[in-house]
This record gives sequence, C-alpha cells and structure tokens, in this order.
Amino acid sequence: MMLQMLVDGFVAASFITLGVVGLSMVYNILNFPTFAQGDHIATGAYIALGLVALMGTAGSIAGLSFGWPMILALVCAAVLNGVVALALDRAIFSRLRRRQASRISLIMASFGVALMLRHLIIVFAGHEPQYYAFAIQPALDLGGVRITRNELISVGVTTVMVIGLHLFLSRTWLGKSMRAVAENPSLARVNGIDVNRVIRWTWVIGAGLAAVAGVLIGLVVQVHPFMGFELLLPMFAALIVGGMTNIYGAVLGALLIGLAEGITVQYLLPEYRQAVSFIVVILVLMVRPNGILGEKS
Repeated sequence: MMLQMLVDGFVAASFITLGVVGLSMVYNILNFPTFAQGDHIATGAYIALGLVALMGTAGSIAGLSFGWPMILALVCAAVLNGVVALALDRAIFSRLRRRQASRISLIMASFGVALMLRHLIIVFAGHEPQYYAFAIQPALDLGGVRITRNELISVGVTTVMVIGLHLFLSRTWLGKSMRAVAENPSLARVNGIDVNRVIRWTWVIGAGLAAVAGVLIGLVVQVHPFMGFELLLPMFAALIVGGMTNIYGAVLGALLIGLAEGITVQYLLPEYRQAVSFIVVILVLMVRPNGILGEKS
C-alpha cells in the first residue's frame, strides 16, 4: 500500500513538475505569477491532439499506446505552444511592460489570457474529453505495484527534462543569462545581457514544458479544456512550498504536492486532493515562511 502510494505520488508529481517550472521561471524573471500557465498546458495538449488526428497513432512502440507520430506531435506541440506564448507576450505583456504596468495589472492580464485560451479550445474542440488513443492499456504488476507503461513514460520524460533543464541553466550562456536576470535585471542589462531576449525565451521554454505536461496528462488520463485549470492550484501550491524564488524548489515542491495527492487518494477521497495540498502549504510555511528553498527577498 505504501509503495503504491509513493508510485502514484510520483506520477502526479510528474504532471505538476513541468508546469510549475515554467510558472517559476516567469515569476522569477518577469516578477509576476501567470495564471495562463495552466491553460498553456491545455493548449499544448490540444495542439498535439490535432496533429495526432492528422497523422494517426500508427501502431505502438514497445507495447505503448502510441507510435512515432505521437512523439513527433509532442515535439511540434512544444514548439508551437512556445510560438503562441511568444505571440501573446508581444501582443499583450510586452506592451504592459513598456508602460511600466503594475504587478496586479500583469496578473489580471494573465488571467484574461487564460480565459481566452480556455474558451478558444472550447469553441474549436468542444467540452467533451478526448483521447490520443483508444486502446486499453493494462497495468503492469511490478512487485505488487500497479503502474501503466504510459505512467512510467510520464515519470521518465519528466525526470529527463528536469535534468536537461538543470544542465541548460547551469552550463549554457542563455541559461546563465536567465539566472542573472532573475537575480538582478538591471545589473544583468549593465553587463550586456539582452533582457528582452531572455524574457522571450522564458515564455517559449515555459510554454514548451507546459505542452509536454499536457501531452503526458493526455496519455495517462484524457484531454479536456479544463485540464490545465485543474492543475493550476497544485502548481501554485508546489511553487509556494518549494520557494517562490527558486526553480529547483519548485521541482521539490511538485514532488511533495504529488506525494500528498497520492496519500489523499489512498486514504481519503480524490476530491480532497487540493485541500490536502494546501494543508501541506500551510504546514511548510509555518516552519519555512519563504518555502523550503526560498530566500528572503
């Protein structure tokens, strides 16, 4: 029972992690939490769904419920979702930054973008849940733990992408520039860093990660217009628990919130997951007011 709970928690954390990393990047570099991050997850999932509908699933790979077109659709969805985020920044957020809009104005603008994306999905794809493939995938029994191949893929892909993000932030010029802008935008600009370019890449990377999260959720569960909105509160909970000012803290927070959800599903009811998540937030903040890895501002 305990091992099954941990496995379910890791699967839930894999969904939260990629979304909350993008949320953390936007918060630290642009200095406001974007409510649109959840709906970027849904947008990416539906872009991939449209591409799969055009290409077909084309069988399966190693017993999975999808074929190579699904992998191609995931990559294309990540790129196209980044383009959507970049277009929204150019049309809305960059204008607000130039006019030195307040943080609350940027937050409300992101809330408006979230509603727009969600309702565009409903207009073009409808309310009904949809699936990438209709084949029923039996669960594997690994030492008494039940997990599907798609869930294993979700955990594996998330792990690889988190490691890749760490290498990107620590070893590439753009990654180091992002860390510098997050630390002190004015000083970064004085040192020759193109802050606007960093901001553009922040949107692209955050939306790309959100698209991957959306596809993974679609593979394990289903695709529907509110899938990102339902993940928004756990993502904010993970961001707060880990520390608003630390991307690695966001990953740790996602793991803790995922495990809390796994415990809730095992011992209570699934409907209580978000309540338990915020109980975890309160308990952590009582001990660490800035989050586990957060720093005092």
